[in-house]
Amino acid sequence: MKCPFCGEENTRVIDSRPAEDNNSIRRRRQCDKCQRRFTTYEKVETIPLVVVKKDMTREPYDRSKIEKGVFKSCHKRPIPVDKLNETVDIIENTIFNLEYKEIPSNTIGEIVMEKLKELDAVAYVRFASVYREFKDVSTFMDEIKKILDT
Repeated sequence: MKCPFCGEENTRVIDSRPAEDNNSIRRRRQCDKCQRRFTTYEKVETIPLVVVKKDMTREPYDRSKIEKGVFKSCHKRPIPVDKLNETVDIIENTIFNLEYKEIPSNTIGEIVMEKLKELDAVAYVRFASVYREFKDVSTFMDEIKKILDT
């Protein structure tokens, strides 16, 4: 880190701690040349993610939409809220680990279905019925047969 006072390239960290917002690190540094101290903040840079919908419109990624879908699918199922939140975190990490700037909504839907399948079969079928827009009972039965075969 470059010293803001003398421009020296060599500075050292003398203290680190989480910042008040808990989303960054506060570092006290000291310049090796002029011995002056200064504070820097280190924060993870996130890539803004845009979701491309079926009709090709684009909107900013919104975690709450995934939460709503997962929570609705798991309504009245014996799954603790902590496990639901953990599942949403895993889904979100999977999405961001793809490192796309734009992601099709169907890719997100497939990731959600994959994680719900691991979590609870009923929640998976509930989500799939809405996501895949089941038109009749036979489509619904085909999806249930897939689960039973695995």
